[in-house]
Amino acid sequence: MDGVPRGPEQRGPGSSPEPSALRFGVLGPVRAWRDDVPVATGSPQQRALLAALLLREGRTATAAELIDALWGEEPPSQALAAVRTYASRLRKVLDPGVLVSESGGYAVRGLGQGALDLAAAQELAAEAEKARAAGDLSRARDLLGQGLALWDGETLAGVPGPYAEAQRVRLEEWRLQLLETRLDMDLEQGCHAEAVSELTALTAAHPLRERLRELLMLALYRSGRQAEALAVYADTRRLLADELGVDPRPDLSELQQRILEADPPSPNRPPGCPPGARPVRPAQLPASVPDFTGRAAFVRELGEVLASATGDQAQVMAVSAVAGIGGVGKTTLAVHVAHAARDAFPDGQLYVDLQGAGARAAEPETVLGSFLRALGTADSAIPDSLEERAALYRSMLDGRRVLVLLDNARDAAQVRPLLPGTAGCAALVTSRVRMVGLAGAHLVDLDVMSPEEALALFTKIVGEERVRSEREAALDVVAACGFLPLAIRIAASRLASRRTWTVSFLAAKLADERRRLDELQAGDLAVKATFELGYGALDAAQARAFRLLGLADGPDISLAAASALLDLEAEATEDLLESLVDTSLLESAAPGRYRFHDLVRLYARACAERDEQPPAEREAARSRLLDYYLATAVRVYGIERPGDRTVAHLEKGRFEGEEFGGAAKAVDWLHSEAGPLLACVQQSLGASMVRRAVDLLVATIDLAESGVDSRQYRKTARAACEAAAALGDARAEVRARVTVAQVLSQAGRFEAAEEETMRADALLREADDPWANGTAPNQLGIIATCTARYADAEGYFLRAIDAFRADGNRPGEASAVCNLSRALASMGRSNEAVELARRGVEIYDALGMSMRVANARYASGIVLSQAGRTSEALAQLDEALCIFAENRQSLWEGTTHYRIAEVHLRAGRPARAARHAEQALAMGCIGGDWMRANALTLLGRALDTLDQGDRARACWREALTLYDETGSVEAVQVRRLLAPLSVA
Repeated sequence: MDGVPRGPEQRGPGSSPEPSALRFGVLGPVRAWRDDVPVATGSPQQRALLAALLLREGRTATAAELIDALWGEEPPSQALAAVRTYASRLRKVLDPGVLVSESGGYAVRGLGQGALDLAAAQELAAEAEKARAAGDLSRARDLLGQGLALWDGETLAGVPGPYAEAQRVRLEEWRLQLLETRLDMDLEQGCHAEAVSELTALTAAHPLRERLRELLMLALYRSGRQAEALAVYADTRRLLADELGVDPRPDLSELQQRILEADPPSPNRPPGCPPGARPVRPAQLPASVPDFTGRAAFVRELGEVLASATGDQAQVMAVSAVAGIGGVGKTTLAVHVAHAARDAFPDGQLYVDLQGAGARAAEPETVLGSFLRALGTADSAIPDSLEERAALYRSMLDGRRVLVLLDNARDAAQVRPLLPGTAGCAALVTSRVRMVGLAGAHLVDLDVMSPEEALALFTKIVGEERVRSEREAALDVVAACGFLPLAIRIAASRLASRRTWTVSFLAAKLADERRRLDELQAGDLAVKATFELGYGALDAAQARAFRLLGLADGPDISLAAASALLDLEAEATEDLLESLVDTSLLESAAPGRYRFHDLVRLYARACAERDEQPPAEREAARSRLLDYYLATAVRVYGIERPGDRTVAHLEKGRFEGEEFGGAAKAVDWLHSEAGPLLACVQQSLGASMVRRAVDLLVATIDLAESGVDSRQYRKTARAACEAAAALGDARAEVRARVTVAQVLSQAGRFEAAEEETMRADALLREADDPWANGTAPNQLGIIATCTARYADAEGYFLRAIDAFRADGNRPGEASAVCNLSRALASMGRSNEAVELARRGVEIYDALGMSMRVANARYASGIVLSQAGRTSEALAQLDEALCIFAENRQSLWEGTTHYRIAEVHLRAGRPARAARHAEQALAMGCIGGDWMRANALTLLGRALDTLDQGDRARACWREALTLYDETGSVEAVQVRRLLAPLSVA
């Protein structure tokens, strides 16, 4: 951080023994405070004198120096008298001993620690430099952020005189140096997407500052925007040639070449990390079992493969894939080997259960999102597509030494996107199938234990003394378990917990063929025999709980949901579930949450099919679980949307639903239960439950708008739609199709969304539904607005308003009114539009709706902007932005940033427009690729206005590709924007 100015001394000769309570500011207007109460500092010239003294580092300034500082070469005739007057006035308002007379001059002395903002900034900058040198980039970045936050506008604002002007230039240069250093550390920490927005604005404000351009190029490239990065270089070269007649400096040219060669400097931190976030080093490995036994050859073999990934000669990333039947000990072996190799991977260890043996294997994009978050990536920086997430994941791991344990994989296709891409990292994969399709992987086939290893494991759990006297019986036990480690562990645990049993007694129980499946020696069926041991030892209540819990498809289940499923009080349910945890048949995923190993779940379900009689009991249990989720989701919906009649039209179940202490806890529940809840919908699409399942989707529509659970919600909604149609349930189909249309619209697929809504609209003739009567035309109006068919949109919205009013649904009416205002504004009917938007906001405010009022203010901001009322528009959009952020609606946040960018560009503020457009691109928007293309087009317009034509055209080319892929009419205008380039 060269060029850091020296700060004034805090003490000097003649200072008072106790520091003054005064504080001074020069990094902005020249101000003073005493105990946070402002002190009058007088006229501009008097403030200029105070500033000159504060900036002299506690040294005495002579009268001549002060006259020169205030007036330069042409002082007034009474300059000396004026200086003395200013000094006298200042002495009266400051503490005694602060402004002292000395040797015909003046000095400021006796200030306390941090009393001058410049001194505090200097100290923070020095500490940041030390932290960076020590390798603590997070602390360094935080310290610089604190220092930069001390600036409050222009340095020495409003202070006249040549000395103040010179100091303004010097301190502004220092501020920019600090800012460049902080941004450089942002990129080192991997915060690329966030930096792009800030750097775009800074390069617009300081177009000839090459270091900012260099940082912008790097940030764009690391965000996957290579064309824009190269366009920044082209814009810079042209600007420097036109303005200064020079070429870019060598560092900038070298970076351009490296980007062309796809070889930029590697980031050291995860993308999207919160500013100042501590470096994240994940340590996700499950605990290794203390009684790990045998497998010495496999441990050695796998350890050598992992070591090859981190050696000096390492050229590629190491992959080992362990295959074997369920219960053979793949996970136990992999976790043991991973723990032994931890020191070779100091940057962390990632772990995931891919659930490959279950009906719903984990989606690679979901796993990548989890990994990116574990490595410190902000949600806003995680892209939507699998390909983009995988690329970002590999880029983030480049240069780091991380071990990835991918447990229980389904196949090679599921694993490939999850593999690191460079040497220094390694992956361990376990699966029930051999990963022959995983190129370059070291394959290990894990068989059952040898009799000696099996007996050793059994002995470690049961105890040497009990086994020694009954060795033959112990061998019979492990043989009956098929030498499968998991089976041996369950059998040994049963014996260890029953001191009155002998090994022979256990062997006799296992010898009974009725207690073992005939297929004990055949593949996966050995696992069933293993679980039969534990299941047979359960009492009636435990066995029932075990069976019914297996019916739930979600990744885990909460205590409250389990209580509904089992039809028991929470306390009794918890006792049962904890007892199942003790038997190792159930896992405690977190306090109040439980899950099955996937194979145990399959076995539990088979037990339910076999033992849960009559069969209606299984259906009743699933129905109770669905009722619980529906009732609680309706409560959440009602909390967020008081007065909305939707809840009155949804199916009623036997439960009241959970109660929440406030909106925040309700939203927390919705997002924490997203996976289990949507899984429940998918398994509840039979004739008796399909209506409730569809209504559960209606009540949880916020999951589709959040950006986090949108993909799973969309998939579930489509399945519900197909099921309802197949069953011939018109009402359920209407609601499902409208819900699918809403999701498709949010993804920017307007043609498909319109088709679904039209089909729903047609069905309304036979299935009169108050909810769909208003929601369907409202959705058609939204689609028409987005596709620039404003007259059609007006008709749809008027129809929706009538339907909502007939139902007494004021929030629905407010939604349609706000949407209508946007259509009218686009047709040039600004006065009507503004009035409608105002009415929509008033309805929501009167109802006390917290989140939905954000949508109203969003619409109001758009129409106010189109009416030319810029400041009012920005105020509405800013309020909407805050509410969306509080409710974790990240896609709506991004969309609002786009609208704010529109307002700024329309108002002639292209730098601000570019910054908000960048934030929209980083967060994602409602409208999917179509809206991303809109943001790119707008960003290009702003950049073109800022004389960054090459980068603007790079944005437009990407936008055109997206418009063409989605068949959007906006492609025509983008081709016009690019036309001058084609002609040239």
